[in-house]
Amino acid sequence: MKKVVLVDDEILIRESIRDSIDWGKEGFLYSGDAPDGELALPLIEEQAPDILITDIKMPFMNGLELTSIVRQKYPDIRIIVLSGHDDFHYAQTALRLGVEDYCLKPVSAAELIQMLKTVSAKMDEEHRRKQKNTFTPDKLYADLCGGLIGTGAAVEAAAQLGLQLMAPYYAALILSVVPSALNESEIAQSQVQAAELLLANELTRYPELSHFRRSRTETVVLLKDSHPDQIAAKIEMLISGLEQTAPPFGLQLSVSRGGIHERLQGIHLSFQEAENERMLKMLARQNKEALIQASIDHSPDSVLLDRNRLIDFLKLGTPQEAPGFIRQFAAGLHKVSWNSMYAYYLINDITLELVQTAKRTFRSDGNQAELIQELQKKIRRISNVEECLDYWLEVLEQLWVWRSEGSDKYGELIERVRLYIRENYHDDQLSLHEIAKQIGVSSSHLSKVFSQETGQTMTEYLTAARIGRAKELLKTTRCKTFEIAYQVGYSDQHYFSNLFKKVTGMTPMEYRKHGHTGEPAVTIAKGGQI
Repeated sequence: MKKVVLVDDEILIRESIRDSIDWGKEGFLYSGDAPDGELALPLIEEQAPDILITDIKMPFMNGLELTSIVRQKYPDIRIIVLSGHDDFHYAQTALRLGVEDYCLKPVSAAELIQMLKTVSAKMDEEHRRKQKNTFTPDKLYADLCGGLIGTGAAVEAAAQLGLQLMAPYYAALILSVVPSALNESEIAQSQVQAAELLLANELTRYPELSHFRRSRTETVVLLKDSHPDQIAAKIEMLISGLEQTAPPFGLQLSVSRGGIHERLQGIHLSFQEAENERMLKMLARQNKEALIQASIDHSPDSVLLDRNRLIDFLKLGTPQEAPGFIRQFAAGLHKVSWNSMYAYYLINDITLELVQTAKRTFRSDGNQAELIQELQKKIRRISNVEECLDYWLEVLEQLWVWRSEGSDKYGELIERVRLYIRENYHDDQLSLHEIAKQIGVSSSHLSKVFSQETGQTMTEYLTAARIGRAKELLKTTRCKTFEIAYQVGYSDQHYFSNLFKKVTGMTPMEYRKHGHTGEPAVTIAKGGQI
């Protein structure tokens, strides 16, 4: 909504204009008024209005003086002048100063609204023309990633550029060409250019993707689709294709992923997530290089720690087991010299890996960057093995908070979904939309959460539930195939039979005859599990 400021020395006129118009309904925001130009200037500076309505004849500073100052100081503000019949020559002077229009007093609310809307439409048209002249596809994508453009403006700019921008879901990737060698200075500019050319050629194989060069070594890819699973499949296909594109010796391609989000503004969220991952990868790579170099310089200090075991403990361990596990895990650190940089790089490298794993596995909303900064300060203060053991216990404790939040956050929601499917799987009209409606959340949110928390889509879960029940009926009843299909939610017998064979490897009749041999039944358990 455009902001409006009114200046008139007659209080009755100010109050009449202010109170007789439903400003919000008409698409404007009334931002205040003043009795003369002198008092109006600080109000204009504070409120930064889009449109100024001013009388001409006022004490202290009249409308023409105010207009002249505003035109020089705030050229983007549009000015409408209020004028009496005998002040027409003043109005002509105001028009020469560059005001948008003038109206004669007394002015009705309808007349003023129409004038405001005319001025507003002119402003919008000028804005559109400027956008058309300044936007390129790369700038539009960059502004979306940076959160610098609203949905309406982005859609309009995309239409002017002939881009198909709209979709229910979006995701962003950052592709970075990084050195694989220790000494980055040995990587020639020509090698980087060759790698970028290979990357650009590979991306041409996917015309449905949008991408732009963020820097000399970074390309941002934007994906959109009608379903999150389809975006996830596109990401895997793209990464698989990129892995086949070998960059020049000494370089490697790093892919940083953002999450899949709804609505156009979700591009900004996904890009931020990809950028966080890119930064963490860069820190980890720099730390690994320093760790290798420190290991070379201080070979007597080098130790081998079982990181995979530590990561498994992060996922499945308990606070009660932690002290004993950490003491056993870090046993080799007794021979490390705590005065060397090797110890710092080693602990920092494992910390980065733990935080990344926790963020990815537990899907926490916790701030990775802040936590890493905090932990790196603590690493610098470690001076012996016992302090290091205490540090690892503290790291696990903090990351287990993320684990707890992740498990508690959606547990009840997932159980409600499972219960609803268990009770309604026989309904052939059952859908994600219907389940979301009954649970009381949006279908897109439910789809995303369910996939994240269970590792399978809602459709996969529902199919497993129905096929599991069909197996039971085939074993325990003499119902015909079409009757069983109907009972488990399939109105088309042929579709059911084909799906059953796809899932089990046998037709329903083959399963009835042979499927029970050595195979445990897959049922819908009481607790909602399949």
